[in-house]
Amino acid sequence: MVDRANKPSAIAPSPGLPQPQVDLSEDNSKVTATLPTGESVEVLLHGATVISWKSGGVENLWLSTKAVLDGSKPVRGGIPVVFPVFGGPPKDHATSSLPSHGFARNSRWEYLGKSTSESGALSKGGDDSVKLDFGLYTASLSEDVKKLWPYDFGLVYSVTLGRGGLQTMINVRNEGKESFEFQTLLHSYFRVKDIGKVAIKGLTGVTYVDKVLDAKTTTESNPAIRINGETDRVYQSIPQDTTTITEGDEPRFDIVRDNLEDTTIWNPWKEKAAGMGDFEPKDGYTKLICVEVGSVNGWQKLEGGETFEGGQIIRSLL
Repeated sequence: MVDRANKPSAIAPSPGLPQPQVDLSEDNSKVTATLPTGESVEVLLHGATVISWKSGGVENLWLSTKAVLDGSKPVRGGIPVVFPVFGGPPKDHATSSLPSHGFARNSRWEYLGKSTSESGALSKGGDDSVKLDFGLYTASLSEDVKKLWPYDFGLVYSVTLGRGGLQTMINVRNEGKESFEFQTLLHSYFRVKDIGKVAIKGLTGVTYVDKVLDAKTTTESNPAIRINGETDRVYQSIPQDTTTITEGDEPRFDIVRDNLEDTTIWNPWKEKAAGMGDFEPKDGYTKLICVEVGSVNGWQKLEGGETFEGGQIIRSLL
């Protein structure tokens, strides 16, 4: 592991104060953490997928009512983890035989444990945050998947719940001697009240690839991006760290990237949502916006023993 600035550090909780509560479900499929102040997060071991994050009694993430949570397919909603390829894999690449978005979101991860902290990006000076760690390793994969991507790797995904927000960080380590290339992305589905009143700010002047318009490359000129149809854009090499979602001109979420340079904005809109069997309700596209931080413009390369870490801090601004 490498040490990185501002990474939440585990320390002994202060005695006598209310502590975060962490529970593993009876069927060993889900970890739930709750702070004494009421904030909560739920993470499926399938895909290490965050499926709920509540603050102030409000659910911040969109989850399809028909999302499949039994491990048979990726989860529609929440925050799926994309690795080692984003979207459909390119031809003549080491990932070319993998499914779209890779295997991490459709693999069972190991729950590595919890730690509490009164330091770090989300803490406010007390025992008011809890970090949950999840692991996925080469040995965890089926033989079929290993054949499709035959590299030795280790992933540790850390989900930190704080009074100030939610932090999700992915640590990728090359455990073998042969180098490999990868992409990674956190496919966050944010819940909104009305997509017609939503704007995304902080991307002015950034180059993006518009997948709806045959991968046309464009420079963003709008200070407030509005969603009025199917949207699938990959914003590349963003200079500023923070992207803001507003609703009715009021700030709703700040998404702060950490060592990830790209962001995808996605909304399926009516026609595409209608064609997804696990997308319900069918008008759910009016209640969500995906703002997905990642490293997907080109490839990250790790030599044997090297490590990469990146992620996001999300702040609910209600």
